[in-house]
Amino acid sequence: MNSKFSVGHKQALWAGARPLWQLLALGLAASLLAACQTVQTTSAGQVGVTRNQYMGVSAAQVDAASAQSYRKMLEEAGRKKQLNLDAVMLARVQGIATRLIAQTSHFRPDAPGWRWETNVFHTDQVNAFCMAGGKIGIYSGLIQKLKITDDELAAVMGHEIAHALREHVREQVSLQQAARLPGVVLAVVTGNQALADLGDMITDVSLTLPRSRGAEKEADVIGVELAARAGYDPRAAISLWQKMNQLGGGRPPEFLSTHPAPESRQQDLARISEVVMPLYEQSRRR
Repeated sequence: MNSKFSVGHKQALWAGARPLWQLLALGLAASLLAACQTVQTTSAGQVGVTRNQYMGVSAAQVDAASAQSYRKMLEEAGRKKQLNLDAVMLARVQGIATRLIAQTSHFRPDAPGWRWETNVFHTDQVNAFCMAGGKIGIYSGLIQKLKITDDELAAVMGHEIAHALREHVREQVSLQQAARLPGVVLAVVTGNQALADLGDMITDVSLTLPRSRGAEKEADVIGVELAARAGYDPRAAISLWQKMNQLGGGRPPEFLSTHPAPESRQQDLARISEVVMPLYEQSRRR
């Protein structure tokens, strides 16, 4: 921002104001720490997810930044003629999403009322995501390369929706912001305004950065329960993982990369599938 003051004048003003800025910095630090709280974002569900989470960034901030990032992705895909090119594929994906979203109330009563969106990006990439607030993206490479069944696609989408329900992006951004708190204070004290953009950070966390194993395990178990409640066979999560390993030569795609060994994960999925099988059977009778 341009200023009418000379450099010398600004330095003199800054020197005189230094104690005030230090007080402001301390106040900012106190505010950030006070804002950080441990919360439980979802009900436990049949699978029993009860971990409290550390939140220092508001849900409104994360939702707004995610919506903006999602809009940019849609615009870019549209320009490249990579958005929703196959009407049958889009209808299939959106139909599965609709059934899964209807079951999110078992974990969060507010979730069915989110502004959900589901779109298909036509690239060879084997990927999927659900950004904060319910912004879903499925890549055609996931469907075509894996020859994915509806049950398996529900497992993928349930996993990604679970990340949004548990607000894992907000949690990870909060932890990153807390780690940078000394730098934030220093920026205020020194007058340095070069702070990282929250929107870029949220995009990175949503699409590229690996999440903690704890978050991934929560997404697995909640995703399996969502699929079962929606009438999709929860055991498909196991066959999906086997396909992923075969495709990647033993390595999962990046969006599922932070996990225990494949054998351990398949055992966990098999165990959770048995827990939620009664929900699946009940949904099939409706």
